[in-house]
Order: sequence, then structure tokens, then C-alpha cells
Amino acid sequence: MSAQKFEQRLSGGHHNSLGDTLEVVNEVLADMSKLAELYDCYKSDDELVRLRVSNAMKRVCREQPRWLVPYIDGMLDDISKIDQASTKWTLAQLFVMLNEYMDDKQRESAIIILKHNLEMDKDWIVQNTTMESLAFYAKQDANLVSWLTDRLKERLSDTHKSVARRADKLLTDLNAK
Repeated sequence: MSAQKFEQRLSGGHHNSLGDTLEVVNEVLADMSKLAELYDCYKSDDELVRLRVSNAMKRVCREQPRWLVPYIDGMLDDISKIDQASTKWTLAQLFVMLNEYMDDKQRESAIIILKHNLEMDKDWIVQNTTMESLAFYAKQDANLVSWLTDRLKERLSDTHKSVARRADKLLTDLNAK
């Protein structure tokens, strides 16, 4: 099955629908060689396809995180440049899920990307997932704790209640350290 086929199968329908995402995930989990085809769908011009690829990659990572190791550099270098909220919040989650497989340079790049997304993207899901991921990394980095604490305090008055609540919870967790 070509990437074009996956792209076709991940397109169309309602934005709140997974479409054929679960079936594509099952195919990839049954045949690791199809992961490249799925990953290539991030290059699609269709925002809905990229949303569903993000969902699929997260599902594959939960089952077979080692399979995504060859894609870490691509996530850091290419996928992180996609200006789409679903891609940004998925990367925040994938970076944490793949943390144990990253080298120090990759981890540093992931943190830079997360910091940038927290500062620049106002989507509430991006904010929530990125704060969570940065808090995960802050557990091993006192300098990041300081940087993140300031950003979390700024978000205590966010108009999105979930962002304000998450910032408050993470501040409490970081201060309990």
C-alpha cells in the first residue's frame, strides 16, 4: 500500500472523526514496514490528514515506541516546523513517550521546540500538552524549572480555564520537588 493510499484513507469526513485512522494503525502495527508510509503522510497538504497522522503516530508509539526511534530526527527537524496545532500537541506527547530513546542532543532540541511552542502557540491543547511535557523534562533540569515556573505563572490567568488549572497544578508539582 503506498503513502498515497494512506493519505486517501486518512482524508475526508468530519474533523471530529478518526475516519480510517484505527484501521491504518492496525495495518502498521501488523507490518512495521508500513510505518514509513504513514509518517510520509505528514507531508500532505491536507490538514485533516496531518491531524489523523498525528493521532495514528501516537497510537503506534504507545504500542511500539522503538519503531519510532528512526523518526525522532525527522520529528525534530521537519515535523516540528508544521504550523498546525494537532502536530504540535502530538509532538509534545511523542517527545515524552520517546524520551528514553533520545540522546542528549535530541532531548535538547525537543525542549527548545517545546519552549517555542509554549511561547508562540495560543491553542489551548498545545498549551496544556506542552506545559505537561516541559514539566516532565523539568524534573531533570533545575534551569528548566525556573524558566517554566515563570511561564506557568503567566498562564494562571489564561482565559482558557483548563490552561490556568493545568498551570496551577504543574506549579504545585514543581514546587513540591
